[in-house]
Amino acid sequence: MNKKVWGGRFSQETDALVNSFNASIGFDHHLYPYDIQGSIAHCRMLANQGIITDEEATDIVEALGEIKRELDHGEFSFDEDYEDIHGLVEKALVDKVGPLGEKLHTGRSRNDQVALDVRLYVRDAIEAVMDLIRENRRVLVGLAEDNLETVMPGYTHLQRAQPVLLSHHLMAYNEMLKRDGERFSEGLRRVNIMPLGSAALAGPTFNLDREMVAGELGFEGISQNSMDAVSDRDFVLEFLFNGSMVMMHMSRLCEELIIWSSQEFGFISISDSFCTGSSIMPQKKNPDIPELIRGKTGRVYGHLISLLTTMKALPLAYNKDMQEDKEALFDASDTLQSCLEVMARLLREVTFREERLRGAVQEGFLSATDLADYLVGKGVTFREAHEIVGRMVLLAVDRKKELHELSLDEMKEFSRQIDDDVYLWLDPMLAPSRRNIPGATGPEAVKRAIEAAKKELGLEAPDS
Repeated sequence: MNKKVWGGRFSQETDALVNSFNASIGFDHHLYPYDIQGSIAHCRMLANQGIITDEEATDIVEALGEIKRELDHGEFSFDEDYEDIHGLVEKALVDKVGPLGEKLHTGRSRNDQVALDVRLYVRDAIEAVMDLIRENRRVLVGLAEDNLETVMPGYTHLQRAQPVLLSHHLMAYNEMLKRDGERFSEGLRRVNIMPLGSAALAGPTFNLDREMVAGELGFEGISQNSMDAVSDRDFVLEFLFNGSMVMMHMSRLCEELIIWSSQEFGFISISDSFCTGSSIMPQKKNPDIPELIRGKTGRVYGHLISLLTTMKALPLAYNKDMQEDKEALFDASDTLQSCLEVMARLLREVTFREERLRGAVQEGFLSATDLADYLVGKGVTFREAHEIVGRMVLLAVDRKKELHELSLDEMKEFSRQIDDDVYLWLDPMLAPSRRNIPGATGPEAVKRAIEAAKKELGLEAPDS
C-alpha cells in the first residue's frame, strides 16, 4: 500500500472501494508529460530562490527526466494506490533520490499543480486542433478551386431555391472553420496564464518567482487571484464549447454529404475506401464515416454540458467535483481531433457528379428570383414583380413546364414588359454570373474569396 501524500491526518486506512472511487490515475496519467514539465520548472525556480540548492535541483531534474523516459516507454503501472499522476511522479522521484524528492512539493499544492498540467495539455490540444482545422480548410478551398464553374441548386428549407456555384457552397464551410480557428486562437490567450504559485488557495509563504516559472513554461502571464486560479475551469469549458462548434459545423457538412450521396440526390460519390456495406443487402454502400462524425457531435456536446453542470454550483475554491473535468476534456479532444483528421481525408475522396448537379438546376423554377429582378429592371416594383412571377409559376406548374419552357406569349399575359431578352434571365446556368458583389455566388466573387483564403492558409504560389 502506497502512503498517501495527505496521510498524516488520518488514523485509518482508506477503504478499498474509496481508493478506487477517488482515484483519477486511470485517466489523469495522460497529464504526466505536463506534470513533469511543470515540476522541472518549479524545481529550477526553487533553486533560483535559494529554497533548495543548485545541486539538489540538478539531482531532482535529472531524476524527473528519467521518470519521463520510463513513462514514455510504459514502464509504470497506473495503480489506483497512487490516487493521481502527481502522487505517482512524486513516489517515483523519492524512489530515485530519497527524501530529497519530498522537497519538490515545497510551495505548491496539487490544486495549482493540476491547474497547471491541464492548462499545458489544453494549450497543446488547441495547437493540434488549429492545425487540423487549417488542413480541412485547405482541402475545402482546393475543392472549391477545382469546381469553380460547376453550378448546383442552392437550398433553403431543403427546397431548391436559386442556382449557386458549388465552389461557393464549399467555401461556406471554409468560413465556418475559419471562425472556429479564430475562436481557438482567441481562447489560447486565456489558456496561456500560469496558475502555479497559488498553492491550495491562499498562495504560499515562500518567496516564489512565478514569472520565472511562467517564462520557462512559455506562459504569457500569471494568474492574479490564487482562489480563482485553482478553481477556474473556464478554459476547459471554452475548449469544449469551441470544439462543439467545430463538431456542429462538421456535422452539417456530413449531413449534406450523406444526403448528396443518396440515390435520390446523387450529387456525389464517396470513395469505397470511406464507405462500408451491409451484412444482409449486397448492393449497399453506406456513408458510415460522415454518419459517425455526425453522431460523435453529440458526444462532444455531452462533455460540454456535463462540465457546465459540474461547475455551476461550486463554492470557492477547489472542490473534488472538478476531477470530472479530465475525462470530458480528454475524450472531447481525442474525438475532435480524430473527426477533423478523418474529415480532411474523406473530403479528398469525394467526386462531384456535374451532370446530375446541372440537371437538378434545370428543375424547380430556380430562375424565379432572376425573373422578378428582370421585371424590376423594366420598371416594375419588386413587390409587383414578385406577385407576377408567383402567378407565372402557378401557370408553369399547371402546364407541367419550367419557366424557361413558357412561350413569350404565355409570359406576356402576365406583363407587357417581358420581351425576348427574358430567356437569358431564365437560364439557371447564367444566374450565378449576375452576382459578383463581395460575398455572393458569382464566379469573380468566389475567385476573390478563394484567393483570400489561399493567402490566409499559405497556399499561394511563391513569387518567381
